[in-house]
Amino acid sequence: MPTLKHKLHSTTDRLTLHVCTIPSATVSQAMAAAGADGVIIDLEHGAVDYASAHAMIAATQGFDCAPTVRIAKNDPAHVKRALDLGAEGIVFPLIDTAEDARAAVESLRYPPAGTRGFGPFIAHSRWGTPMLDYRAGIEPALCCILLVETRAAVENIDAIVEVEGIDMIIPAQFDLSTALGVSGQFDHPEFQAAVAKVEAACRAKGIPLGGVGLAEAQAEALFARGYRAIAGSDLLWLKAKAAETQSWCSG
Repeated sequence: MPTLKHKLHSTTDRLTLHVCTIPSATVSQAMAAAGADGVIIDLEHGAVDYASAHAMIAATQGFDCAPTVRIAKNDPAHVKRALDLGAEGIVFPLIDTAEDARAAVESLRYPPAGTRGFGPFIAHSRWGTPMLDYRAGIEPALCCILLVETRAAVENIDAIVEVEGIDMIIPAQFDLSTALGVSGQFDHPEFQAAVAKVEAACRAKGIPLGGVGLAEAQAEALFARGYRAIAGSDLLWLKAKAAETQSWCSG
């Protein structure tokens, strides 16, 4: 049964949520088998299609690993399809306002609390429950994870965190630094000030924070600032390891 929401809100565990951009059930299964608390199957920037996403979600079954999906757009149709493939949570891009955040939360829920259409024909099998029991058993455990990626999101963060039903917020360092005009300059004062504002707002409301932790020192720095989850990347790790081995041959 779903466990990520429980871990986020009822434990103080340090968690991992690794981004999977490679369209491969083998990759998501390997992440799960390695002990990842969750994977973020990337339908926004990755090469993953819906058939691959379904296989990648299914491959996490049998492990304590939450299959979440980063959708391409904060749109109920995108949310519905990902959840109906068996996702345990949705990572929402480009959340700029409290209204955006409220729409995200509502898209995870069936009426009257939300806007999701009923059709867990595939999802109920992922969770080992009869289809008509899916709503009561699984819906309350679905996770809503928001990405802060824009100047508007930073400006509106105090209103965004007031929305009920947010399970985690991730300051997306690549998009946010680019939006601020300092792409990749994570030490730039403007970027650091923006992230600090997001962190302070989340701490004030008790909303868990997530961030990119590709190396141990980076991860430790985040945990020291109170972050609950770090995200790695299948493709970036693979490329970095391949480049490292290539360096052994440069003599």
